[in-house]
Amino acid sequence: MESIGHTLPSHVTAYKRTPEFTSKTVPKGLLANHSTKAGVWGVINVLEGQLRYIVPSAGIDELLDPLTAGIVKPEQIHRVEPVGEMRFYVEFWK
Repeated sequence: MESIGHTLPSHVTAYKRTPEFTSKTVPKGLLANHSTKAGVWGVINVLEGQLRYIVPSAGIDELLDPLTAGIVKPEQIHRVEPVGEMRFYVEFWK
């Protein structure tokens, strides 16, 4: 699987995962600019379809799909936008 953004550091481990979201159930907070906490990385995993991943400060505006994950650095402002019907979840690493 490829990733957009960054790669996870080797010392982090997964500790939490969101439920699966669809274009109809994605929380409004994920659609607005938000960030992870200090020391927390996010991995956006698309199961079906496509999800637009936007990181304004890094100039990232990419489409994620089942073969391309989005990596979110700690405290990095970002947002997502569904593209048609899709399913995804987010893993948190620290």
